Amino acid sequence: MASGSDRNPIIIGGLPSQVPDFDPEETQEWLDSLDAAVDERGRQRARYLMLRLIERAREKRVAVPEMRSTDYVNTIPTGAEPFFPGNEEIERKVLNATRWNAAVMVSRAQRPGIGVGGHIATFASSASLYDVGFNHFFRGKDEGDGGDQVFFQGHASPGIYARAFLLDRLSEDNLDAFRQEKSKAPHGLSSYPHPRLMPDFWEFPTVSMGLGPIGAIYQARMNRYMHARGIADTSKSHVWAFLGDGEMDEPESLGQLTIAAREGLDNLTFVVNCNLQRLDGPVRGNGKVIQELESVFRGAGWNVIKLIWDRTWDPLLAQDRDGILVNKMNTTPDGQFQTYATESGAYIRDHFFGDDQRLRAMVEGMTDDQILHLGRGGHDHKKIYAAFKAAVEHTGQPTVILAKTVKGWTLGPNFEGRNATHQMKKLTVDDLKGFRDRLHLPISDKELESGAPPYYHPGRNSEEIQYMHDRRLGLGGYVPTRVVRSKPLALPDDKTYATVKKGSGHQSIATTMAFVRLLKDLMRDKELGRRFVLIAPDEYRTFGMDSFFPSAKIYNPLGQQYESVDRELLLAYKESPTGQMLHDGISEAGCTASLIAAGSAYATHGEPLIPVYVFYSMFGFQRTGDQFWQMADQLARGFVLGATAGRTTLTGEGLQHADGHSQLLASTNPGCVAYDPAFGFEIAHIVQDGLRRMYGPDSEDVFYYLTVYNEPIQHPAEPENVDAEGILKGVYRFSEGVSGSIPAQIMASGVAVPWAVEAQKILAEEWDVKADVWSATSWNELRREAVACEEYNLLHPEEEQRVPYVTRKLAGAQGPFVAVSDWMRSVPDQIARWVPGTYQSLGADGFGFADTRGAARRFFHIDAQSIVVGVLTELAREGKVDRSVLKQAIDRYQLLDVSAADPGAAGGDA
Repeated sequence: MASGSDRNPIIIGGLPSQVPDFDPEETQEWLDSLDAAVDERGRQRARYLMLRLIERAREKRVAVPEMRSTDYVNTIPTGAEPFFPGNEEIERKVLNATRWNAAVMVSRAQRPGIGVGGHIATFASSASLYDVGFNHFFRGKDEGDGGDQVFFQGHASPGIYARAFLLDRLSEDNLDAFRQEKSKAPHGLSSYPHPRLMPDFWEFPTVSMGLGPIGAIYQARMNRYMHARGIADTSKSHVWAFLGDGEMDEPESLGQLTIAAREGLDNLTFVVNCNLQRLDGPVRGNGKVIQELESVFRGAGWNVIKLIWDRTWDPLLAQDRDGILVNKMNTTPDGQFQTYATESGAYIRDHFFGDDQRLRAMVEGMTDDQILHLGRGGHDHKKIYAAFKAAVEHTGQPTVILAKTVKGWTLGPNFEGRNATHQMKKLTVDDLKGFRDRLHLPISDKELESGAPPYYHPGRNSEEIQYMHDRRLGLGGYVPTRVVRSKPLALPDDKTYATVKKGSGHQSIATTMAFVRLLKDLMRDKELGRRFVLIAPDEYRTFGMDSFFPSAKIYNPLGQQYESVDRELLLAYKESPTGQMLHDGISEAGCTASLIAAGSAYATHGEPLIPVYVFYSMFGFQRTGDQFWQMADQLARGFVLGATAGRTTLTGEGLQHADGHSQLLASTNPGCVAYDPAFGFEIAHIVQDGLRRMYGPDSEDVFYYLTVYNEPIQHPAEPENVDAEGILKGVYRFSEGVSGSIPAQIMASGVAVPWAVEAQKILAEEWDVKADVWSATSWNELRREAVACEEYNLLHPEEEQRVPYVTRKLAGAQGPFVAVSDWMRSVPDQIARWVPGTYQSLGADGFGFADTRGAARRFFHIDAQSIVVGVLTELAREGKVDRSVLKQAIDRYQLLDVSAADPGAAGGDA
């Protein structure tokens, strides 16, 4: 781990324009020397001297401005390359077999009658990068720790499977079942890295482009966090992220680079496969993506290693005394380099070297074939090794390796460098023959002409296979491998939940604050408390969590090197290298990445963490829904709190803050268990059950989403003989009607339950209606269980037919059912088909707006008086009340006038 003195200073360097010149004569001597170098030796020589001075200044730790980009050559000069410790000939054979099997697997998956496809060009370009990593760098988990964490580029998965096949980790049946997970079970292979689908193999889902880079950054940061807090020794773990140059256009790819530099994450290396192509064309046809990315990463404070040319260029660069070759490299756009990858040696001679006699003279002694095979650095094992070694040995900064490659490399002229390469999935017989010859594999023409092309395995006892096993044995085991070593946690007893279950008495608090009170009690537990990881996007105070500052403190690896402006307050802002709270700034994407890294620590490092991520609910599933899907795929666990929930509770903020649909979005995630609790005692039961399900003896791969509100209400104490099962399954009778002769049922969730109780009272006193109030703690879970029942009944017609819980629970309840919530109607409508009676819902459909809570609820017709009219309307439809009462009720409560509504409680951010 880098020490504080190794980290980048806050100001890296700049021209001190306000500093007086105390020795003008000395200054002029230096300027005169530069002028003389330009006049006598030329600009190129002067430039070289300036760069050497800058380099020496850095060696002497003199702060000078960083250059945004350097020449279009390798960062590591040939003379500085380390000894390559591997057997390059054997590694070439291994890689050739891997390349072949990866391409054949995808080609066979495209056979008639199957046609599930796959991608081969991405791995073809990055195969050497992976091979050097597998043979020399990626640490496995056999030593009992987490090893290295490798984020594989999603489209390169065929190559990872092909290598696993050579190591007998996968069989030929597995390769033939690529992308046929159900029809070829149990041999099926997922299309991309999906831990949920292959939980013993993949660790990190990466194919949703942009999520791999941000996930890797926060994984590296989580490693440091766990080490600093003494939870796990992660000092040996290195995080590798293999990415595409086109992928770097995703906002998530570059959006959080500065946190990696700010915290000195030298345990992190990005390897960007710069094959100059996106999915369907050049990344920067008129520009140079490597130079652009170098500028971005340098500006963000990263160590940049460019790996552009292979060893065949070394003699040419060595004789480039005038810099003419480097200048040609600097000025040739990527689109032209892509063309060179598809053209002949003669074309390259004429178009790259031919426009300057000095350039052409450099290659006069070379044949066209030799010129054609002037290669790119991302395909040269020795130069890759040098770059990787420099990356892992660099301290104080994260490193990015920008490796230039050819998309579709070795696949033949129909694939290499072509715009359509990404979508090409099947090799013709001629393609296969050329590919075989390029790889020097002992496969006959007959084998290629007589049906599906064969896989190639040199034999379990062959020199190259034994070499592969030996390399992995020396590095601690096979990669990728996902291992779950964590043990169940000792969970607190019921006493921990007692305070919240007592209610709030005469005090009005929001459900957010009820949760925070419970969290405080949980964090006092000696066994469990230290495993909580609190996460918020810059607004702990908004959610009433500033009370954690003095005790839990905010994690900062450098501590707090300033006096806090609120240091005299009891709840002063406090940072610490061992802090428990992650304050990730205004970045929900960063917070969610922290959530995923913490929530999967039980598998990554064998130490369970309990992340609690609190955010404005509008900015959760809506803003970072792709990451929540990634969380489910990664089998991560934890609690997600959508605070300030509902369309009408966050008064004043308006349209973009008024959440009326996150519960519906959460319902689309199969790994999410979502609740909309109304009171503290409900929260207590839900959290207790969540801890049991996620961290108990029979742990499940789920995460919990609770929507909590900022509206202060009085929380009742837990009723005697509370229906705990109903709370957890999604619905229970909260308040039974006590007066009135006409039966009806009101179902409500979250902040709407008090409105329903008020409506219950009005119906009894003014309309002779006896209404029961049901708290629907989870519309989503009720639907999920009901769907499961229907699926079972569909497939087991001769068995006893299952009845959904909601149907059984509401059986016998008389009268129509009216559902209400602060969500759009689609949320409670999820259960409509299973409710045993007439069902109608009220909801906040449409955009939110800024106003009082009362006016907003009257506008959406979800307040208590609107619920009354809703119940009367359904009773009239059933002929149990006269329809004339409906107009009376609308006029009595002035439902058409939003200003007539009681404004309701104000404030209550937490």
